[in-house]
Amino acid sequence: MHQLASKYRVWGLQRGVAEYMRTHLASESSQGHVVGWYHYAVRIGDVALQESCLQFLAWNLSAVLGSAEWGSVSVELLLLLLERSDLVLHSELELYTAVEGWLSRRQPEAPVAERVLRAIRYPMIAPSQLFRLQAQSAVLARHRGAVQDLLFQAFQFHAASPLHFAKYFDVNCSMFLPRNYLAPSWGSQWVITNPARDDRSTSFQTQLGPSSHDAGKRVTWNVLFSPRWLPVSLRPVYSDSVAGAIQPVRIEDGRPRLVITPATSSPDFAGVSFQKTVLVGVRQQGRVLVKHAYSFHQSSDEAADFLVHADLQKRTSEYLIDNSLHLHIIIKPVYHSLIKVKK
Repeated sequence: MHQLASKYRVWGLQRGVAEYMRTHLASESSQGHVVGWYHYAVRIGDVALQESCLQFLAWNLSAVLGSAEWGSVSVELLLLLLERSDLVLHSELELYTAVEGWLSRRQPEAPVAERVLRAIRYPMIAPSQLFRLQAQSAVLARHRGAVQDLLFQAFQFHAASPLHFAKYFDVNCSMFLPRNYLAPSWGSQWVITNPARDDRSTSFQTQLGPSSHDAGKRVTWNVLFSPRWLPVSLRPVYSDSVAGAIQPVRIEDGRPRLVITPATSSPDFAGVSFQKTVLVGVRQQGRVLVKHAYSFHQSSDEAADFLVHADLQKRTSEYLIDNSLHLHIIIKPVYHSLIKVKK
């Protein structure tokens, strides 16, 4: 329909169909349409639809990797996805396995295959898994020369302490930046039943960092959820007027709030900061998909826009599944150098 509207210059219909496509990505994903819609958006030059498709694919990549849709991903789309740090998937190893399957089926020219393989973040893969890939991956064996330097650097990253490694290597690049991994060592799922009722809290543990030097060290995180937190500007204040002592405040004036803090501080935190991401899941076609991802600034314990448009009072809210709020909290340790050694 969009093609016909474009062909006959029915611009109102064209805009309406494009908006329908952008707002129905989740419901159409089970039919394998999102990748096709992205490629179509590229052909017609619809940048907004391209961005919507890219965002959906990034936030729901694990679901895409396990579907027939993955095989239809173009080289250009694959490279765009691999550049992103907001990909949501179980682990970097899951991504490598999917990329290996894509390369085996598509058989692109060597420069393309090597560019794809160099976009994998090997330091985010455990050394034992890297050894297994070197021994068993036919794709890696075929293109070993193109990624040998990255594999060697990954083993160095795991062998040395992060602070020592950061003295000699630039860790402020995407290779050492985690994506949004769903594995237990990176975060925790939290299902809040009847979230509009009252404040809730939980705690969980993650690894200190992805380096083998830190993977066995644990950080405990405390999380507080409030469905109706009031900013200072809206809180009741006392007045000297005869009319009343307190300004009236409505329940709907409050907004949801999520605060994530480490339970303790530690000298081990030196040289590492923590990026926090909170995923909100919704049910579409019987599957739980990511509707939104909230990223916290490294120096902040909360996201200012968390669920700002959600109405948790309604049991039928699109943010709820069976009157429950499905969150997945991800902690991404990011290393940085404290002292730089001159070469």
